[in-house]
Amino acid sequence: MYDIKDKKLAEKGRKRIEWAGKDMPVLASLSKEYAKTKPFKGVRIGACLHVTTETANLMLALKAGGATLRLCASNPLSTQDDVAAALSLEYGIETFAIKGEDNKTYFKHLNAVLDFKPHLTMDDGADLVSEIHKNRTDLIKTIVGGTEETTTGVIRLKAMAKDGALRFPILAVNEAQTKHLFDNRYGTGQSTLDGIIRATNKLIAGTTFVVAGYGWCGKGLAKRAEGLGARVIVTEINPIRALEAMMDGFRVMPMKEAVKRADVICTLTGNRDVLDTPHFEAMKDGCIISNSGHFDVEINLKSLKKLAEHTDSPRPLVDEYTFAKGGKKIYVLGEGRLVNLATAEGHPASVMDMSFANQALGAQFILDNKGKLENKVYVIPEEVDRRIAQKKLQSLEVKIDVLTPVQTKYLNSWEEGTS
Repeated sequence: MYDIKDKKLAEKGRKRIEWAGKDMPVLASLSKEYAKTKPFKGVRIGACLHVTTETANLMLALKAGGATLRLCASNPLSTQDDVAAALSLEYGIETFAIKGEDNKTYFKHLNAVLDFKPHLTMDDGADLVSEIHKNRTDLIKTIVGGTEETTTGVIRLKAMAKDGALRFPILAVNEAQTKHLFDNRYGTGQSTLDGIIRATNKLIAGTTFVVAGYGWCGKGLAKRAEGLGARVIVTEINPIRALEAMMDGFRVMPMKEAVKRADVICTLTGNRDVLDTPHFEAMKDGCIISNSGHFDVEINLKSLKKLAEHTDSPRPLVDEYTFAKGGKKIYVLGEGRLVNLATAEGHPASVMDMSFANQALGAQFILDNKGKLENKVYVIPEEVDRRIAQKKLQSLEVKIDVLTPVQTKYLNSWEEGTS
């Protein structure tokens, strides 16, 4: 079973999956290990992830480990149709994903994965877990647990756990240092800027570039926009992060002030209505706005549509809103969805190598601890984090120092100090 756009794209997808695999040595080493140990033998894994070349390599590693898989997209605009075709036809992994699918199709695909009655869930944004808890509670009795890939999903799942609503354990892959310190910072930083440039073909140098949110994703984007010559402004609600942004050399101010200066704005907060009516009204003509947070709620598009006299699309996935008052134009990229996947290809494979190694090892951790975990959100064990980092260093032919026995003793002792 599968639901894809075009079967003819399968060969192209296979070639691109193989190309990405060349930059994923950690996952490749796990795949070889899994082919021998078969830790997922007899396990059904339902995955709701961005259907990209990198995700495909994760699916192949899990399949090598004996898993039976079904995959759907975690965002209507993030699917690479050639990858979906290749997974379904070249690799025998049932995939339900079409780039640009409407919300009805999106949830149909989500439920096609759940019809599979998975033992493990893999989420990027918690839509799979949410759907189970809202409408498919009959599946809970056979689910061992799940993993979550992104900040937004972890926020949702922690809220569920706090309210006592979470009914099976979740491993927060996003909380691993080898995920958020690299994927969120370097991956999101580069791919978001890539998406903005591909969509608009605008020169970044000399622009005033507003970054909403200075978490790891925002830090990555701010640094890369600065590197291309932009004057970067950061908006924040957290005083510690705001102070950090200021000390990193960026201007910090409220959004209502930043929008007056902005040529380009990108939201990366995980919250809703970061850009709303007062902000749209204060923006200057020609402002480009985008979002790199997981859900399409950070830009209040309903409010923007009310202000606009008419809309147009001068370029693919660029929507032009012309205001009735004064004829001002504002441009929205990728329908307000994840711009790095809507208008570009998402994170480079070399950084997703570590993120998806965490997904694979996280799934293994859940299975190894079946029946021992409470219904709450767990963090990737530190030893797993370190194992992935070491494998990545080895693949890059980088060596590091090792503590001597004397140094190890010193670090573990309270008796030694000033001599």
